[in-house]
Amino acid sequence: MEYTKTKLDGAFLIDPKVFDDSRGYFFEAWKREEFARNVGNVDFVQENESKSSFGVLRGLHYQKGEFSQAKLVRVIKGRVLDVAVDLCKASPTFGKYLMVDLNEDNKRMFFIPRGFAHGFVVMSEEAVFTYKVDNVYAPQAEACIRYDDPTLNIEWPIDRAKLILSEKDLKGTSFKDAEYF
Repeated sequence: MEYTKTKLDGAFLIDPKVFDDSRGYFFEAWKREEFARNVGNVDFVQENESKSSFGVLRGLHYQKGEFSQAKLVRVIKGRVLDVAVDLCKASPTFGKYLMVDLNEDNKRMFFIPRGFAHGFVVMSEEAVFTYKVDNVYAPQAEACIRYDDPTLNIEWPIDRAKLILSEKDLKGTSFKDAEYF
């Protein structure tokens, strides 16, 4: 696997070595020792999967305080544009975001450390998205920043009228009112 530091402090892109032949493909999606050597020791405790249709935008989600989560995300089927926002006040990239193309063809993974908000928009007819987390879901610590926050000014590539959002995501707070780390 190839591990590449991103412009966001602590976030990495991970490109697996894919072995293709007439039967299909094979790759190692995660290897503890290699991950620790390149990113650090992260104890993933849960893996989640979601299926969404074109235009679904999920996020920008995070968990506050001791319930914060690091995530290792990837797409099994389809294509998403994945976004991470640095919420760590002491970070040199505080308030910055990165948008990454994750899809079934590039098999790229995105590691998002604790202290970041996360979201994605589906660009294909359907997408199956999976992510490992290093802390369990805690509803009492859940928070959401609006996808269209003017301070962040994220350039989502789909017309707003075509976006499909949950009520929770529509009611997200502004970046300036968010709880930072």
